[in-house]
Amino acid sequence: MTTLLVIAKEPVPGRVKTRLTPPFTPAEAADLAEASLADTLDAVAAAPATRRVLVLDGSPGPWLPPGFDVVPQCAGGLDARLADAFARCAGPALLIGMDTPQVTPDLLTTDFADCDACFGPADDGGFWALGLAAPDPALLRGVPMSTGRTGAVQRRRLVAAGLRVRDLPRLRDVDTAADAAAVAALAPRGRFAARLAACPPRTGAGR
Repeated sequence: MTTLLVIAKEPVPGRVKTRLTPPFTPAEAADLAEASLADTLDAVAAAPATRRVLVLDGSPGPWLPPGFDVVPQCAGGLDARLADAFARCAGPALLIGMDTPQVTPDLLTTDFADCDACFGPADDGGFWALGLAAPDPALLRGVPMSTGRTGAVQRRRLVAAGLRVRDLPRLRDVDTAADAAAVAALAPRGRFAARLAACPPRTGAGR
């Protein structure tokens, strides 16, 4: 089976989901980030895996369910931090972030019988999931992150390495208030949707 990796930041006001402010306050944005992370970790906990690892910038809190190993993120850019997460894995691994609370255990149930890599594109041009049958940190180092072409560059890197790539469904990251509303509608029973519904409505919240 596969190691499931979640790369995340501790949900501290002013450090997470800064593109949600405004219309939300930094505290509300952090609450939404915590709910998004909690929903993500629940999905990972319910998916089959050899090991579950939270690669964390910060300290764990009460939102962390049992059954996860927690390791710190290394220094450097996001490409270096993703590469380091894969470097910790001796066998097949699938990595996701904390920005897709609509993710389900089924989406995270992968095998590499017919592929060498799994790639989950995101609507914003990035990617929400990357799986490698044989983790190689060099496949991520140097990929430009947080741009509209990040996903395309990363996928080309996999293909150029001769890997057979299986594409996963496209998902929408929660970056803006409009994203938050759209994602909450896709998973209305989750913590994220409940936390968003509890925020006072404001102009520009996309609700």
